[in-house]
Amino acid sequence: MTQATQNPVDIINARVPGYKDLQMLLVNQEGIIEQILPMGTIGMHRCTSLLDVAGDWISLGGVDLQINGALGLAFPDLTAGNAHILQKISQFLWNLGVDGFLPTLVTTSVENIQRSLGIIAEVIPSQQAGAKILGVHLEGPFLNFQKRGAHPAEYLLPLTIDQVKRVLGNYAHVVKVITLAPELDLTGEVIPYLRSLGITVSLGHSQATESQGQRAFEKGATMVTHAFNAMPALHHREPGLLGAAITYPNVMCGFIADGEHVSPTMLQILLRASYQEKGLFLVSDALAPLGLPDGVYPWDTRQIEVKKGTARLADGTLSGTTLPLLVGVQNLVKWGICDVESAILLATNAPRKAIGLPGIVKSQPANLLRWHWDETTKELTWQRVLTAEMVKKAGGWNLSVTLNSI
Repeated sequence: MTQATQNPVDIINARVPGYKDLQMLLVNQEGIIEQILPMGTIGMHRCTSLLDVAGDWISLGGVDLQINGALGLAFPDLTAGNAHILQKISQFLWNLGVDGFLPTLVTTSVENIQRSLGIIAEVIPSQQAGAKILGVHLEGPFLNFQKRGAHPAEYLLPLTIDQVKRVLGNYAHVVKVITLAPELDLTGEVIPYLRSLGITVSLGHSQATESQGQRAFEKGATMVTHAFNAMPALHHREPGLLGAAITYPNVMCGFIADGEHVSPTMLQILLRASYQEKGLFLVSDALAPLGLPDGVYPWDTRQIEVKKGTARLADGTLSGTTLPLLVGVQNLVKWGICDVESAILLATNAPRKAIGLPGIVKSQPANLLRWHWDETTKELTWQRVLTAEMVKKAGGWNLSVTLNSI
């Protein structure tokens, strides 16, 4: 059913992650959230269209800070000839409940990195409808050889300011996050330099000890890339990089909830230790076959095999997943290790916080998801209910109630 209206919209009887009790969201004709108020607030009756969500959860869409490609295109393989696929990917991710994302460039040649950065820099100012590119995540090439995982060893580089400048070229303004191994910085100057450029530093693919991790955080690193993966395991006498991250104030760890990268039991330990969305955020780490069926696909000069959403190299090395971000939300609830509110926050508010963006507050565009928990089936489903883009195009709201169950 679809209903068009020129009026503002009041969403009532909503559970909003991060807010107590039932709320009402007041959305104006421009698609902006004007207020989020407790139900029963006196004096807030307007001549509006009402959307009663009957106790369902309302959130912003997800933000994916680590996604390597989709629809067959790996972001390091961007060229002038395939750049148009970026818009298709943006629309595809939007349909998967994602509002914004960081195209992630894994370790490759400097030439490939520069070419991809240049294309993304051209696309960002002219983005159309769909999930917005918020910048680029460089995952490499400044990684520890011993923890490189599926990253090709021949393209790894020493971590120096000169090499960083070489990789960034004229595109430092496009890079939002960079993953690096802090123990490779022998001068201690690289992290402060990157922070001076406005780039968020994430630690990963690293052999860093606890003390090396702490020093990196003191110098300005604020994130950890895919917790547990490509780093030393937690140990009772050497907590390592992850132990340092969990206990250091204001450091946030990304993690993958596909059931393959990290076991649900270890995720439960991580969630409890990190106070859930206060210290963690979900990522997909999805590869180029996201949106394609299982099979064998090219991956740089090698091949990966995708089975049931998990991608591995020929030697069995885990290289990523092809599951969308919001599947992680559903998994956390299905496994019984996270309540619905916390799981939603981990994919929506927490990633925004990690890169300095606001969560669901007034003055935000009302690109909203509605989440429904079915007590009978024990399933969590979601749908898009309002989008700011619709009102800009049509001059009024288009209330879509088509259910999207991932």
